Amino acid sequence: MKISIIGGTGDQGLGLALRFAIAGEDVVIGSRDVKKAENAVSEIKSMLGKEEINNLTPMTNPDAARAGDIVVLTVPLQAQMVTLKSIKDELEGKTFVDATVPLETCLGGRPTRYVDLWEGSAVERSAEFLNEKDVKVVSAFNNISAASLTNIPEDVQCDCLISGDDLEAKKTVIELAEKIPGVKAIDCGALENARVVEKITAMLINLNIRNKVKLTGIRITGL
Repeated sequence: MKISIIGGTGDQGLGLALRFAIAGEDVVIGSRDVKKAENAVSEIKSMLGKEEINNLTPMTNPDAARAGDIVVLTVPLQAQMVTLKSIKDELEGKTFVDATVPLETCLGGRPTRYVDLWEGSAVERSAEFLNEKDVKVVSAFNNISAASLTNIPEDVQCDCLISGDDLEAKKTVIELAEKIPGVKAIDCGALENARVVEKITAMLINLNIRNKVKLTGIRITGL
């Protein structure tokens, strides 16, 4: 299975690519500029101290989307739609994971404030845009911080809350998420439940800032 990280040169994308590469997955890092993708691959190799690692490939975003079996979008809200437009035709028949969180930083505001969207959530906006395509849209990785992902060799102390309307696609993403040490994937039901999940990120950022830490996560107990 090949995993393509669209916007994989940003903090979140780089962290996911790092963890999936460590897990032995075949990972494609996508970027608008292939040179930036190449630099991200070099950075991960340097972090791992393994220059010979061969399961990371740099590509442009459209090429990465075409190559991947699972495509993960990890861009800020202001880049969500323009990036989707650039890869839309490459997503037919695939599982598409949107990790976008609508934070006020997209408007020059605070990272601790959530921006309400007309569609209900960022992932529902993606699903509406991709509606005419045969794409299985899933929400995941919204609440796992980039700092936790790059904090190797430590486990990630955060559950992955997953929402989606396609049961098989969710199952695939749950299995993928649990390849990250320390992560337990939680099926949160229908895609519309991402409206709640996405908001949690703003709270976690607020907790990080208030407590002068970087690794705050969320755990669901009793399951």
